[in-house]
Amino acid sequence: MRRLNKKKALTLVKELDAFPKVPESYVESSASGGTVSLIAFSAMAALAFLEFFVYRDTWMKYEYEVDKDFSSKLRINIDITVAMRCQHIGADVLDLAETMVASDGLKYQPVNFELSPQQKIWHMTLLHIQERLRVEHSLQDLIFKTAVKGSPPAQSRSTDSSTSLTACRIHGHLYVNKVAGNFHITVGKSIPHPRGHAHLAALVSHDSFNFSHRIDHLSFGEDIPGVISTLDGTEKVTGDSNHMFQYFITIVPTKLNTYKVAADTHQYSVTERERAINHAAGSHGISGIFMKYDISSLMVKVSEQHMPLWKFLVRLCGIVGGIFSTTGMVHSAVGFLVDVVCCRLQMGIYKTVKEENPANPQQAKEHVAPPADTDFTQTVG
Repeated sequence: MRRLNKKKALTLVKELDAFPKVPESYVESSASGGTVSLIAFSAMAALAFLEFFVYRDTWMKYEYEVDKDFSSKLRINIDITVAMRCQHIGADVLDLAETMVASDGLKYQPVNFELSPQQKIWHMTLLHIQERLRVEHSLQDLIFKTAVKGSPPAQSRSTDSSTSLTACRIHGHLYVNKVAGNFHITVGKSIPHPRGHAHLAALVSHDSFNFSHRIDHLSFGEDIPGVISTLDGTEKVTGDSNHMFQYFITIVPTKLNTYKVAADTHQYSVTERERAINHAAGSHGISGIFMKYDISSLMVKVSEQHMPLWKFLVRLCGIVGGIFSTTGMVHSAVGFLVDVVCCRLQMGIYKTVKEENPANPQQAKEHVAPPADTDFTQTVG
């Protein structure tokens, strides 16, 4: 009984075979078929090889939602060099609620405003990257992919005591409320005031005002090494002592999730404006560097995506099956056209031969004359 059941099952499986084997005696090989097969196999191998690189690659996916986090603090990472002595300037933040944020996290370091040759090379490279980012936005995805979570590398400045250090590097970070605010660097150290805050600028000589500056780094949120912000590398030089530089910044909260880093950071766009202070001409204001920022209510989620394995296998099957079917149809169509053309040529040759040698014997007799010495009587008898 078991053997019968096995035979029935095997017979049923054979009947369900959708790929019957054709005997080799029924298969005819040709040079054209071999050439097409070689081309098809080469195309399959090349496309499968390229598809493997597509499978290995990743891309960035952007999603948008409302930012519901209002209670957390916003971190501001600062590294700015101003062409004034450290004792003459002060930096602080005043938010929309008239709350003055303590600037204890900022450090004032006397430096030279001029860069060393190595620093100039890096600064020019940074400016070139910023220029390309404005043109090719896909480079931002590459920067996100290569970002590594960790503490940023320390940036050194020339502090040679033998030369006069006339500039000041202000670097560090601040934690502020997630509301609009104004980070500014102006003359004099800040002092508390019942109605806000003020800067003690009376002791600073007006001739020493020079707010030429270079922004080596300015970012919001968690500082991620490798991510280049919008104002990184910005340099403004002025010869006017009374000059105001304004940066209007719109901050967009961003959650970055790649295979190398997962962090809460912020992107921002900026509008720049600068003007000379001249009260006689109606241009009023305070000399200094003012960065007025506002936080967007939308949050961007940036995640790194990868093609799943099943999709890669489906695409490979599509490549192999598509090329096999297409080349088979093309080969059949070309063979059919060749057969039609060759058949017409053969029919033309047949017609030519038929015209030269007619098949009607009566017409042949009319055209062929009998020999003069033929005896018809003897022939008939």
